[in-house]
Amino acid sequence: MTTVKAQRRKIAVVLFNLGGPDGPDAVRPFLFNLFRDPAIIGLPAPLRYPIAALIAGTRAKLAKENYALMGGGSPLLPETEKQATALEADLATRFPDAETRCFVAMRYWKPLTDQTAKAVKAFAPDEVVLLPLYPQYSTTTTGSSLKAWKRAYRKGPGRVSTICCYPVDDDLVQAHADLIRAAYDKAGRPGPARLLFSAHGLPEKVVLAGDPYQQQVEATAAAVAAKLGEGWDWRVTYQSRVGPMRWIGPSTEDEIRAAGEQGLALVVTPIAFVSEHIETLVELDHEYREVAFKAGCPVYVRVPALGVAPQFIRGLGRAVQDAVAAPDRLVTACARRCGGDRSQCPNKQGVSA
Repeated sequence: MTTVKAQRRKIAVVLFNLGGPDGPDAVRPFLFNLFRDPAIIGLPAPLRYPIAALIAGTRAKLAKENYALMGGGSPLLPETEKQATALEADLATRFPDAETRCFVAMRYWKPLTDQTAKAVKAFAPDEVVLLPLYPQYSTTTTGSSLKAWKRAYRKGPGRVSTICCYPVDDDLVQAHADLIRAAYDKAGRPGPARLLFSAHGLPEKVVLAGDPYQQQVEATAAAVAAKLGEGWDWRVTYQSRVGPMRWIGPSTEDEIRAAGEQGLALVVTPIAFVSEHIETLVELDHEYREVAFKAGCPVYVRVPALGVAPQFIRGLGRAVQDAVAAPDRLVTACARRCGGDRSQCPNKQGVSA
């Protein structure tokens, strides 16, 4: 008598990130993809596309020079692939009777969302968990990625669940605190020192329209500072401003100069970036370090991004486990809904996958 072995349940986890050019020739098309996104430039396509082409053309030379400092391309994809591998290992212990696989979907460069959606469909999962590698929700990052996925994965197999944000997740907070302490100790605990939680900025009008990003960034920083304990002089700052629009602040560069004028050592940690890429390896490591020393800072300590920190990966694994078990298709590890004026919070809008 022949017995048929039951097929194991399949769980696909899709990791979303920005993406980055893999070489000099990819810089200009990457920038074009970025700026033609309506979440970045909110104009009709006939206006947005030529503007995106113009910006990509004017910024390509400087961008290539910056990527040259990292070997010619962005390390974001290999960094994300390492996180995917580490998360798969964690999920294998959480779902021993299932086949779990992590897929990477980049918003503006390869592997693009359409390509990843095809790979997930071929896997034929029973469950799909969408996991943005942006701990803090923004319409310009997570929101844009989820919209692209919804278009690409129409009628795809499996129950789809979305983890929208996890800004004050216990494991995320602990991982940040551990890395800050380790970097500070390695530097010999220079003091007096100021800790800057640096996040990518946004145009002020995006936040005024109800985007919860700034509120969530500040919640992450406050939670990490509380975990570090008393005695830390800290600020939340924003970097990477481009264009003439008014952006949220204070700026990381201004706060670095202010610390220098006070003769303070600096500890700078990327609070909204979970992987090393151009904003950390060039802006924080080169440009802002130079600003700090010119401003008179005696010591500049840059805390690494979370990467594959075990606590961080455990937190992602737990979030996936919770999403699979949850009856709702929109899951948040935010611990609280966004404030009354944050109308773009997906929990307020009832967004589902």
